[in-house]
Amino acid sequence: MKESRRSFLKIAGVSALGLSAASNAHAIGEYFISSDQAIKDPKVSEADRWGMVIDTRKLNHKLNEKISEVCHVTHNVPSLPEKYKNHEIKWIWEEHYNHAFTSQPNEFQSEEAAHAPILVLCNHCENPPCVQACPTKATFKREDGIVLMDFHRCIGCRFCMAACPYGSRSFNFQDPRNGLEDRKPTNPQFPTRTKGVVEKCNFCAERLAVGEEPACVEASKGAIVFGDLSDENSEIRKVLKENYTIRRKPGLGTGPSVFYIV
Repeated sequence: MKESRRSFLKIAGVSALGLSAASNAHAIGEYFISSDQAIKDPKVSEADRWGMVIDTRKLNHKLNEKISEVCHVTHNVPSLPEKYKNHEIKWIWEEHYNHAFTSQPNEFQSEEAAHAPILVLCNHCENPPCVQACPTKATFKREDGIVLMDFHRCIGCRFCMAACPYGSRSFNFQDPRNGLEDRKPTNPQFPTRTKGVVEKCNFCAERLAVGEEPACVEASKGAIVFGDLSDENSEIRKVLKENYTIRRKPGLGTGPSVFYIV
């Protein structure tokens, strides 16, 4: 009995230590880099509030596919056979304009405009309902505005999916690693997930931590601008000042950090 109790306490102590380490970590999709290391690293890209502007005038179906593929390869997002279409995992993908912007209806809109290719992703909201809905804090908002997931804490309840008004989250109904067999090479720097876990765009937090732009920005040929919304001298603020932009479902009060030039 004493030995069993000793073993239990040892396991409990290790678990508590792990949770403590996790709470002090610099979250990058999961916990990869300690906060001390990240703060001291001069390569780390920092902001008070990260945001993105997508110039739809520069997008087309071919470029959208390339951007999505780069993002998905970078983050080991599985590519499932067509028969599993309902189980598709998406971090960034293409929607028609009238599906992406449902709160801006226009009865006189042309068919071409209604079906214009729009890239959509997690909006990293200022007031993210998914964070409030998560019972295990697997979904959380960082101080710089990025909404992240700790895949280890996700219990697959999908409350966050129900709470997200943008459909930006995907659930792994099956082992996602099976969908990586035909996607070579996979990225060894980013963790693969397991069955029963929700996932979504993380604004490439792991790339920001080493001074790199998000993968979608790098692949967009200038169609996507990323930066600090709080810095009035940043490129993204300049773009927002010079162009008319809209956001998805702004009336919900979520405060999306992704803007669109249309």
